[in-house]
Amino acid sequence: MRVLIAPDKFAGTLTAVQAAEAIAVGWRRQAPDDELDLAPMADGGPGFVDVLHAALEGTLSAVTVSGPHGTPVPAVVLRVGETAYVESAQAAGLHLVDGDPETATSRGVGELVLAAVEGGATTVVVGLGGTGTNDGGAGVLAALGATSDGVLDGGPAALPSVTGVDLAPARDRLAGVTLVAASDVDSPLTGLFGATKTFGPQKGIGEDRIAEVDGWLEGFAVATDRRTSLEKGAGAAGGIGYALLVLGATREPGIDLVCASVSLASRARQADLVVTGEGAFDFSSRAGKVPYGVAAVASEALRPCIALAGQVLIGSREMRALGIESAYSLVELVGEERALGAPADALADLAARVARTWSR
Repeated sequence: MRVLIAPDKFAGTLTAVQAAEAIAVGWRRQAPDDELDLAPMADGGPGFVDVLHAALEGTLSAVTVSGPHGTPVPAVVLRVGETAYVESAQAAGLHLVDGDPETATSRGVGELVLAAVEGGATTVVVGLGGTGTNDGGAGVLAALGATSDGVLDGGPAALPSVTGVDLAPARDRLAGVTLVAASDVDSPLTGLFGATKTFGPQKGIGEDRIAEVDGWLEGFAVATDRRTSLEKGAGAAGGIGYALLVLGATREPGIDLVCASVSLASRARQADLVVTGEGAFDFSSRAGKVPYGVAAVASEALRPCIALAGQVLIGSREMRALGIESAYSLVELVGEERALGAPADALADLAARVARTWSR
């Protein structure tokens, strides 16, 4: 039997590469004669560059950029031909925010883009997701040369000082460069479904602060480009999507970009079964996440798709609406303590059990 293994990361425990390897170890234990094809996946968030490097090879260049509170942090630029890939979470990830999220800046993401451009790339693809910043991408604009009558790189708390923004210097610096925003989020910058309301709480912005912070971003949009702030994806990565869009970026769902890069469709057609997975499998997985994207590819290839997850938080009806035949929970099998304490071994055990049902 031919099995395509295409999981996302298991956030906080396993990278996508580690998850794919763990599933393969367990599957081989139960079905050693099956032919396994490993295709680690990402949707633009953490692991985006690693997954693309594994698929496309290319050259990695180490750079140092500003973290959300100004502390230098390491990051990499992946260069494949004339195209560079960077990952916003490396410069502005949630794990890097060690202070007030209202003062966290996305400046380091702009520095990553600048490093890619100065390295000679003519196309820069920015993976959006997993960030801890919520500054409307103002820090990105500052790093790329935009000027203002206020402070652009002081986090959302500094945005009330901004009443006008000159984007011309940043656009000049990016002249001749194609920007691509790879995102799993359709949110506009502000409002009920915007960056702050939707993702602010998980970044540490208190419920009692949501309205004010959203108002700061609204004011920033008025000072910059109100119409673009309403576009899909402007709210991605705390508004980094907005900054890229006002600089002329095109938006592409991160999962679609990765699927194309790893030739997932052709690999699915050669498989008998597709296995995907992520840390928490719930209905939000429909919003451009890896399991939904992989399941869509499997459906096009007329192949069944199953999911292995840390937790399964939806019922069978919702699961099938996502294109998943069955989903299996790591926590239900081994308990939360082992799932977190020995995630690779636990995931291998789950894969071995699932192989009893699905391998023939």
